[in-house]
Amino acid sequence: MKKTSGILILLVALSFITIYFVPVWSISLDAPQYPEGLGMKIRINEISGDLKTINGLNHYIGMKTIEPESITELKIMPYILGFIIITGIAAGVIKKKSLLLAWIVMLIIIGSAGAYDFWTWEYDYGHNLDPKAAIKVPGMNYQPPLIGSKQLLNFTAESYPDAGGIILFAGGIIAVIVLLYELKISKPNNA
Repeated sequence: MKKTSGILILLVALSFITIYFVPVWSISLDAPQYPEGLGMKIRINEISGDLKTINGLNHYIGMKTIEPESITELKIMPYILGFIIITGIAAGVIKKKSLLLAWIVMLIIIGSAGAYDFWTWEYDYGHNLDPKAAIKVPGMNYQPPLIGSKQLLNFTAESYPDAGGIILFAGGIIAVIVLLYELKISKPNNA
């Protein structure tokens, strides 16, 4: 790899350190009775926001309580991110295309697994309702969207990447562009 490609990959990997300090995902709930809105910020190791109010409302429709301390992913994600950062630094310093490719594949696999895990958590949370709940709407599930907006009774639920998610996604795109550039310049010229 060219020196500039190695530097770009190194910068991408180092930019991932900021993910320890900013939210990765944001979920907001808007309804007429909550004009200021309710929300949750998901970081790699915690969930913060209006959890007490959200858990109180969810109780009425039979949803499980969100208990961040019981979510295993929040305990292991800081270590997985650390591994991603170290591997990215190695790819940037060693400057081998094969290592860059392996790092990108790892990012895709971990990102896909994370998205699937989040979706299954949301599915369970929104479908497996307490049959003794005070409010029951036949055929209704309360699964929030993985990404985007969805109407859930009188609430509009929105789920989008926050700063950390944007940094991860942008870093992955930059890494792919660097790899494609490196593969293109290494092809022999047929002219």
